[in-house]
Amino acid sequence: MRQTTLKNRVSCRGIGLHSGNAVTMALLPALAGTGIVFRRVDLPGRPEIPALFDRVEDTRLCTQIGDGDGVRVGTVEHLMAALSGLGVDNAVVLLDGPEVPVMDGSSAPFVQLIDKVGVIELSAPRRYLRVLEPIEVVDGPRSVSLAPAETFAVGFEIDFESAAVARQEGEYAIGPASFRRDLARARTFGFAEQVEQLRSLGLIRGGSLENAVVISGDKVLNEGGLRYDDEFVRHKALDAVGDLALAGAPILGRFLGRKSGHDLNNRLLRTLFARPSAWRWDEAPVIARPAAGRDMGRRAAAPV
Repeated sequence: MRQTTLKNRVSCRGIGLHSGNAVTMALLPALAGTGIVFRRVDLPGRPEIPALFDRVEDTRLCTQIGDGDGVRVGTVEHLMAALSGLGVDNAVVLLDGPEVPVMDGSSAPFVQLIDKVGVIELSAPRRYLRVLEPIEVVDGPRSVSLAPAETFAVGFEIDFESAAVARQEGEYAIGPASFRRDLARARTFGFAEQVEQLRSLGLIRGGSLENAVVISGDKVLNEGGLRYDDEFVRHKALDAVGDLALAGAPILGRFLGRKSGHDLNNRLLRTLFARPSAWRWDEAPVIARPAAGRDMGRRAAAPV
């Protein structure tokens, strides 16, 4: 019922999926009301970009946010999914490059980072985004929707020609335990025959069997196989959790995606916020606790 942040700073280093360059990332505690903010420490003035839906500037094979003046941060969705899935409301993300490291292609490494330092409650009540009316965005056979609900749930359906993927569907209640169990380990995936074309466009230059499930024809090329029998649809659901985290607060609603991706996920949030009758902010009631409890108040400020 209260806002949360990280207990301490934690960092990692990895490769950018699309740039192919090494990048160092640090997660810092932040004050209540900060939200999730990305800070490019490699640029003059260390510009910041809030992780919000209206800052999305590109959705080609990832979600990229920007400040409108040329400063960008790409591939934010797997980190945002981990922060949202584990209930972290406030954090500052330091990056010395233009992309969040892809790590193993899932949210699991970021879950491990968060678990390493832990999460604490702050004094401010948590704010929720309550969906009041059904919202849908349709683009041919692809669609996304949000419907009113008392909790957050994500459903997804996919259908690929490759027999390695084929048709898969699933629905997942989103909370710390269920996110860890059902979605966190699901990796991004792609098709071998598309690699050269995508790299010619400046994409997936850092992609490999170490950070993605690669499919060739009807076969999975990764030596260890899949982490879940239906890992592909679970990763699409994971992406949706990360993209919807750009709403700026936990959602009370049910999401359903059909053959959709980052572009439609973002269009759904833009459509929702453009219709004031379809949503409202709800503030959780705060139950009083002893002074010696877990509340850290404003002492969890992020270093400048």
